[in-house]
Amino acid sequence: MNSTTVSANITPTPVTISTMTITPAAPVSVPSGPIFDKGLANTIVAETQMSFIDGGKGVLEYVGIEIDALARNSTFEETVYLLWNTKLPTKAELDGLRSALQAEYEIPDAIYDMIKSFPRDAVPMHALRTLVSALALHDLDADACGTDAAGLAAAKRTSLRLVAKTPTLIANFDRHRQGKAFVRPNTSFDIATNFLWMLNGEKPTEAMSRGLDICLILHADHGLNASTFAARVTIATLSDMYSAMTTAVGTLKGPLHGGANEEVMIMLDEIGSMDKVESFVKGKLERKELIMGFGHRVYKAYDPRATYLKTFAKQIATDTGNLNLFNMSQGIEEIVLAAKADKGIFPNVDFYSATTYHCLGIKTDLFTCMFAMSRMSGWCGHCIEQLQDNRLIRPQAKYTGPHAAPYVATADRR
Repeated sequence: MNSTTVSANITPTPVTISTMTITPAAPVSVPSGPIFDKGLANTIVAETQMSFIDGGKGVLEYVGIEIDALARNSTFEETVYLLWNTKLPTKAELDGLRSALQAEYEIPDAIYDMIKSFPRDAVPMHALRTLVSALALHDLDADACGTDAAGLAAAKRTSLRLVAKTPTLIANFDRHRQGKAFVRPNTSFDIATNFLWMLNGEKPTEAMSRGLDICLILHADHGLNASTFAARVTIATLSDMYSAMTTAVGTLKGPLHGGANEEVMIMLDEIGSMDKVESFVKGKLERKELIMGFGHRVYKAYDPRATYLKTFAKQIATDTGNLNLFNMSQGIEEIVLAAKADKGIFPNVDFYSATTYHCLGIKTDLFTCMFAMSRMSGWCGHCIEQLQDNRLIRPQAKYTGPHAAPYVATADRR
């Protein structure tokens, strides 16, 4: 396909994204001195209006709207608007955001050249982290973000670019490693359709686009998880949005955070067929081994993100000739729930998103990149919130080393 000439610098695109309003929380009792809270599991360090989680009841809301309702009725673009503006858009507002995102799909030619220089066996999350950082070199607004009106406006413009360009980075890195020609973005498509268009070189079916769109909605935000916290820590230093997003991508790469859906797909491939599900799963349970895609740090009830996704996973598996894969997943779920439901172990969003991504033709080692593609919207929204009421995030550490230790000269050390 014909190559499009792209300017080496990204110039600002006018777009109106209203300012988030943060309502101060009710006063809370604060301990007189520092407390030790390993992992910060019981410490509140930020306020947000973007998402609410009740893990005991299995509730996830974006700005008060249940995630299941958004998955069934909304789009990723509308969800981005909701998260960034704390309200659903009018038709004109949504059309404006869509147009602004579409205008920013393309990446500089220098970034395409950079992708060409990458080893074809590079880990996708390494590639994505590097490319997100490199975008800053071509953005005249990169260092303009801040806490005043002009700085917040710049942060929002950068956020728009990051959400729009991340799909282009991921899809074309995948094409590069397969030795295929780059596919430039189609600015008439929505984000989900455009990504699959670039990834596969052909327009996807409506069902495929909708399947990806649902996954993007479900992964867009999830409270102050590790990558979101890392992004807020970075932007709180008044660094820049590209640095904050690079931090977030690097944090998501860790196997204790992102990557669970990759492990689910690896497990399904290992099982191979329906007749092997029972022996495989019961063997894991008897050996007290982890079964990927089950359990969650927060949820002690059925993950609300998985409720509708399970239904849609079955539909897309049927449409693409992968019903056996779904049936295997459902068989695993039934066995695990019989053994573990009373302990609060249920399928999480990764369990059925693995099946969905596979049915869409997305390679297993790209699954965490797909997570990042969606969560870019939440990360950016949290950084904007942080800038609106900023304070440097600087927790204390509990020192466990010696005191008053003598300095020993080199010649006397043993």
